[in-house]
Amino acid sequence: MARKLGGCRAPAVVGLLGLACTVFGIVMVFVVPILIKQQIHKNVRIDPNSLSYNMWKVIPVPFYLSVHFFEVLNPNQILKGEKPSVRERGPYVYREFRHKDNITFNDNDTVSYLEYRSFRFQPEMSQGSEDDYIVIPNILVLGSSIMMERMPLPLKWLMSSSFNSFNEHAFMNRTVSEIMWGYEDPFVEFLNKYLPGMIPFKGKFGLFAELNNSNSGLFTVYTGVKDFSKIHLVDKWNGLSKVNYWRSDQCNMINGTSGQMWAPFMTPKSSLEFYSPEACRSMKLVYEQSRDFNGIPTFRFVAPKTLFANGTVYPPNEGFCPCLQTGIQNVSTCRFSAPLFLSHPHFYNADPVLVEAVNGLHPNKEQHSLFLDIHPVTGIPMNCSVKLQLSLYIKAVRGIMQTGKIQPVVLPMLWFGESGMMGGKTLKTFYTQLVLMPSVAQYVQYVFIGLGGVLLIISFILQVRSQDKCFLFWSSSKKGPKNKEAIQVYSETLMTSTHNGTVLQEARL
Repeated sequence: MARKLGGCRAPAVVGLLGLACTVFGIVMVFVVPILIKQQIHKNVRIDPNSLSYNMWKVIPVPFYLSVHFFEVLNPNQILKGEKPSVRERGPYVYREFRHKDNITFNDNDTVSYLEYRSFRFQPEMSQGSEDDYIVIPNILVLGSSIMMERMPLPLKWLMSSSFNSFNEHAFMNRTVSEIMWGYEDPFVEFLNKYLPGMIPFKGKFGLFAELNNSNSGLFTVYTGVKDFSKIHLVDKWNGLSKVNYWRSDQCNMINGTSGQMWAPFMTPKSSLEFYSPEACRSMKLVYEQSRDFNGIPTFRFVAPKTLFANGTVYPPNEGFCPCLQTGIQNVSTCRFSAPLFLSHPHFYNADPVLVEAVNGLHPNKEQHSLFLDIHPVTGIPMNCSVKLQLSLYIKAVRGIMQTGKIQPVVLPMLWFGESGMMGGKTLKTFYTQLVLMPSVAQYVQYVFIGLGGVLLIISFILQVRSQDKCFLFWSSSKKGPKNKEAIQVYSETLMTSTHNGTVLQEARL
């Protein structure tokens, strides 16, 4: 009898267990996303106790700066008014090291810091040596000539005489190291000595001299500890909430982050906005497609065609003018007043007139577009490649003989790419803590729901099979009436026995 009772209880036990698993799984469906969100909030904010803090403080991802020079092949012909021809040289690759210093947490949920950078040449990754000589435009001569174009003619004659005295020419032949990190120039020393303040730099003159072993300004950004909606957004740069380089408030605004991390929980409708001290402006990238980086889902963000568009093509960019053709941005107001222009390499996405004006340019999306691959759940970059070109506007200036008969042209000098991708131990930690574990938690909830469903089915099958044995538990049993008749016959037998005295005799015993 006890064995039968145990067999009859099995469907109920299995059914209750299945019901419990199903309910627990359904509860997890609602609770797990909340727990994951809390975990993400805790680990991506700028807090010494967060998982990403050390990653934010000292970027563990190896960054590389790759520089490609446009060597001028026909400098003498350009001075006679002919079309420039260039040849791309490089890349010359440098390992970039970054670390934050003077980190100060403020009372208004912000943190201030200086980020220092240094560069180390990587000969094994480069196509050439830092001792390579390259012919490029002389910014001191050609840039100064454009700046003095509207000055009185006698003053331009004086400038031309000075150039001649110091043997300065429209084009120069310098080593990669000199172009990058600076060289001693007697003319610069003369100007700084006798006309102090005329040029905005002292010492060596180089295109990247101000970047090496220096910082990009004092950033103050929101930590996200008290107000998560502002996480990583720039509050101020060098104490300013907006810059004054441009002609409109919109263009002068400091928007987005500092370009290293963004708010989590992105969607394809999200955009990446950041402030770049090197470009002296805020930039916005847009979603292109979903991708996969070493098993980690990512969103790829790219530059829209309007990023460097002129005010005619894209009116909001009018504040960056005076402009030339679309696709290049005048950065003279924040770069020593020299006629320098920023664009994509080889004038990619720019007016075709710019490409046609110089021999040797071949723009294409694969090699010259910039992108950032972001893990949308955390807002942390997995893989990035930011590529920009620096060009100089040159032309003949009456009164300065060094400019000859140069026809007006935007001449590319170099393009550079900053790239980095997460890997090694950092990638494994990131994947385990912020990708694998949340995924496992999501799978577990469905496992419980599935297991609960299976157990409920098993319970139903056991119930059907045990109906002929468990009439006390299942009132719908087919043998129920026969059992009731047997009980009734047995009862009548007892009554008859009592009448004949059988039971009384046993009682007496």
